[in-house]
Amino acid sequence: MLTPDKPLHDDKLFDEHVLVAELALLANQHAGSEQELRRAVAQRLKAVLAAGRKQAEQLLLKDRQGRRCAERLCFMMDEIIRVLFEFVGTHLYPSENPSDSEHMAIVATGGYGRGLLAPGSDIDLLFLLPYKQTAWGESVAEAILYCLWDLGLKVGHATRSIDECIRQAKADMTIRTAILESRFLLGDKKLFDELMTRFDKSVIQGTGPEFVAAKLNEREERHRRAGQSRYLVEPNVKDGKGGLRDLHTLFWIAKYVYRVHDVEELIDRGVFDEDELKLFRRCEDFQWSVRCNMHFLTGRAEERLSFDIQREIAVRLGYTEHPGMKDVERFMKHYFLIAKDVGDLTAILCSELEDRQAKPAPVLSRMMAKFRPPRGRRALPETEDFLDDNNRLTIVDKDVFARDPVNFIRMFRLAQKHHLVLHPDVMRLANKSLRLVDAKLRQNPEANRLFLEILTSQDAEIILRRMNETGVLGRFVRAFGRVVAMMQFNMYHHYTVDEHLLRCIGILAEIERGSNDEFVLASDLMRKILPEHRTLLYVALFLHDIAKGRIEDHSIAGARIARVFCPRLGLSAAETDTVAWLIEQHLVMSTVAQSRDLSDRKTIENFAAVAQSLERMKLLTILTTADIRAVGPGVWNGWKAQLLRTLYYETEPVLTGGFSEVNRAQRVAMAQAELRAELKDWPTERIDAYIARHYPAYWLKVDVPHRVVHARFVQAAEDAGESIATTFALDATRGVTELTILAPDHPWLLSTLAGACAATGANIVDAQIFTTTDGRVLDTIAVSREFEQDDDEIRRAGRIAETIEKALSGTLKLPDVVARRSVAKGRIKAFAIEPEVTINNQWSNRYTVIEVTGLDRPGLLYELTATLSKLSLNITSAHVATFGERVVDVFYVTDLLGAKIASPTREVAIKRALLQLFAPAEQPVAVKAAGSR
Repeated sequence: MLTPDKPLHDDKLFDEHVLVAELALLANQHAGSEQELRRAVAQRLKAVLAAGRKQAEQLLLKDRQGRRCAERLCFMMDEIIRVLFEFVGTHLYPSENPSDSEHMAIVATGGYGRGLLAPGSDIDLLFLLPYKQTAWGESVAEAILYCLWDLGLKVGHATRSIDECIRQAKADMTIRTAILESRFLLGDKKLFDELMTRFDKSVIQGTGPEFVAAKLNEREERHRRAGQSRYLVEPNVKDGKGGLRDLHTLFWIAKYVYRVHDVEELIDRGVFDEDELKLFRRCEDFQWSVRCNMHFLTGRAEERLSFDIQREIAVRLGYTEHPGMKDVERFMKHYFLIAKDVGDLTAILCSELEDRQAKPAPVLSRMMAKFRPPRGRRALPETEDFLDDNNRLTIVDKDVFARDPVNFIRMFRLAQKHHLVLHPDVMRLANKSLRLVDAKLRQNPEANRLFLEILTSQDAEIILRRMNETGVLGRFVRAFGRVVAMMQFNMYHHYTVDEHLLRCIGILAEIERGSNDEFVLASDLMRKILPEHRTLLYVALFLHDIAKGRIEDHSIAGARIARVFCPRLGLSAAETDTVAWLIEQHLVMSTVAQSRDLSDRKTIENFAAVAQSLERMKLLTILTTADIRAVGPGVWNGWKAQLLRTLYYETEPVLTGGFSEVNRAQRVAMAQAELRAELKDWPTERIDAYIARHYPAYWLKVDVPHRVVHARFVQAAEDAGESIATTFALDATRGVTELTILAPDHPWLLSTLAGACAATGANIVDAQIFTTTDGRVLDTIAVSREFEQDDDEIRRAGRIAETIEKALSGTLKLPDVVARRSVAKGRIKAFAIEPEVTINNQWSNRYTVIEVTGLDRPGLLYELTATLSKLSLNITSAHVATFGERVVDVFYVTDLLGAKIASPTREVAIKRALLQLFAPAEQPVAVKAAGSR
């Protein structure tokens, strides 16, 4: 660790002797004015600090050593404080014959005390006094602090005596941790030594378990705030799971319990071996590299590795693009692997603490089934290689994997079957023996039988995640190993590919239990599928994204992987074919449900041709539900659930030759009956009249909560005599604000609504558009939420609603207002998507379908609809879907005579006009003519 007596002479960012001379010269020049002197000193030090940081950044970009950069910055700050202290004591508050009370020690605490600083880190200082504060000590500390603040630094400080430090450390765990990491900077060394001696005897001794419990609870709460998974695609590099703070917590605990001063000493204590120490240093260096680069790049203490800086950080760290993976995706994969390694190191330390009884076992065991009282060591009936040691699965000797490599899989099945936690020592040995997981084991029938049992059990997600953490899963299923820690550089997927696959398994188990009302249809179908197809669903979900990161389409490549892998598990040729089909088609149902007109007969016929049979459609419906739900929080919602239900029930009679368990008329009647049950306060005549206003498509596509909101909203508007009305609601789960609009129908209505939203900077991410039998339109539009506080978002929603009403009434001219807003902003600017326009006459019997895919931005939907109208196209229905930064807008159109677009020349003109909306103003778009598909 860097200390003042061990400087990195070759890394010094400025010459302190030259600086001392310059400050002395300034003191002579401004001898008559202390205020001018302070200002001049601050300006000079600010220039030195800026130049030093610039040099540190250049050295970091050259050598890419993050820890060394943090040491350089820390040593520079040490020298600045040392020079400043000398200047204050010499020129501002000299003390010729200092008394005992005019001594002080300046101590670095907290992160600064570790000897490591990021460019934007806080500077934590303790001004340590003998027994009480003096006028001299107060003046010196104040002068130093004011100068540091003038430099633009964030300084945390305290001025205390030793007694005060001890008393407050006993009462406050944060202060205790800060003093634990104290580092002497300058002044009276005896004061510092006395503090540390008394701190060790009066605070630390006998309080190890208390400190460990507090730090682990603090870690758990920090993870909860930052997002529990370490595989979030926009991680917090400081406070997130597997981040720098976890390494800090690990070392705090080790330092407190084992009384070590450096990580290397943990080898002597038997906590880490040489390889694990190297791993600790590698994790630390990588994370400091990322963090320092983030601070330098953004010019602030940015800790969230967001999409808009990920690519630039990847370039700074030297990552390059490989076939199938972008540079940024390779960088983020490395990041997540490092985060996993941090978790492994934490598990190792926790194991040692349990053996010392410095940490209670239930904290480690909370991921498994209920904690049971310790019951000693006992044999397990199925094996001679493993034991139950106080509810933890442990090994009889260190040769268990070499003796029988099937034990790599068997141990997880035993832990699952007997509800045991894997002892960290077992996981440690497994990780070190991974070379034994070879081709022979992968083809072993017993190993594959055990793996299939694990995969198809009700608590598979927990065990598979533990298999992944040890590295066994990626070695046993090589294709899975390729997607471990792999991120997809987009805003739609919240997790890495492997994390998404494991979450899918957990969601499928939840669907099977039938305990969640979100999955009514999927749970019902799960009970009705053939018993043997249950296994196929679990296998297909485990494999459906396993070919991500390859050059070819991951659905096709994944199906090919399944055809090789499924026979390994003992599946028949027919079963393998079903799994491969599910993987190859796993995106179709979601795409059709969200971006096609489900009331169009051709849509249903086309989907039925893909589904082929009712049983396969059941399986695809369940898989699609689990897949969408596991993408991330708020992605699955009532709208999507209703769309999948509609698609399923509309397709069912086509696949069964007309038979349907619940036919269309029955489903419409059931939906109407549900509304009647919710509106018991309405007279029969009123509800009959309201129900008659909606076409069947409305009842099939809208869920019950929205039907109730719509009914009361429409009735309130009519009672108030309003022909144009709006209302809104916040949806915290999805992170959107929903606006509902009632207005007279006209051809430019959708364009007007989109333009009004764009005029207020609101970005439409979803829309449901329905025409009523009396010539009105009832639209529900979801826009991205902008404010964290509900009150702020409610005021914003009110402004959007008011703008919509003005636009619909003709009092607001949209084109000029929208033009000023239609610029991609925020995180969306970090992405590049090749726009694509597809014009298809085979997706509908009556309409030409235009599908537009590209980078989303405010005002895009307005520009698309306005362009289509200018091209003399009549939009009969529109389907708006946003997948993170990627928009997929589908329009069912005809010409002004109600006919399809049949002319290739006109198709080219439409494509050119729509693609031009995505291109820079000066860049023309070339489109080749092609026949309609």
